[in-house]
Amino acid sequence: MSWWEALLLAIVEGITEFLPVSSTGHLILLSAWLGRAQEAFVQDFEIIIQGGAILAVVFHSWPRLWQPRLYLLVGAAFIPTALIGFLAKDVVENLLGSPWVVAVNLVLGGVVLLFMDKWFAHKDAPITSLSLLRAAGIGVIQALSLLPGISRAAAALFGAQLMGLEKREAAEFSFLLAVPTLGAAALYKLWKSPVALSPTHLPVLFMGIGVSFLVALFSMRFLVALWSRYGMAPFGVYRMLLGGGVLLWLGLSS
Repeated sequence: MSWWEALLLAIVEGITEFLPVSSTGHLILLSAWLGRAQEAFVQDFEIIIQGGAILAVVFHSWPRLWQPRLYLLVGAAFIPTALIGFLAKDVVENLLGSPWVVAVNLVLGGVVLLFMDKWFAHKDAPITSLSLLRAAGIGVIQALSLLPGISRAAAALFGAQLMGLEKREAAEFSFLLAVPTLGAAALYKLWKSPVALSPTHLPVLFMGIGVSFLVALFSMRFLVALWSRYGMAPFGVYRMLLGGGVLLWLGLSS
């Protein structure tokens, strides 16, 4: 993988990680387009650079990190995702290289986003109102994002609003829940593939994490601003157009 390919992947990761459009799906499609989808280091790189997104959350949400109960809520939401992810890891890993799965899930998720604002128009609760049970419910819904193309952010935002949170609060909880979720995935990948930390690969990894961090900071603010003003419809339309385009391309290529 060249430096410019790594830079492109890091930019896409940073842009899409906190938007409800599926960062994993975009990276799978991009690496397939680059002809790098089957390379082991590329697959490792796509997961490990999520560390940049974690740093972006810490920077963005620093004042909230001093609220002890928040850790209990995030932990309660993370545990179901982790358990389901552990049980389904073999199935998920077999799907990660499939552009077809990504495209179909992009379209289906897009349809859901088109109606999301109507369904949750009157949700106005703050994060502090969540019970541990409702937080766990968000984690169960987030686990759907283990399927490539669903989007961790979309599932977490949907789950948070289903459990009563107001838009901005739902976005904040989605950001915070990303820390253990992405962190666990990155650490697991490092444990399974220590070659990623070889001296040859470290400079590219550090570059990817740094770029992902900077771009993710912008992406988080963009999500809140666009959702507050226009709702989820723009993201839904984008997903449907992208997924439909990929399905057409795959159909013509087969």
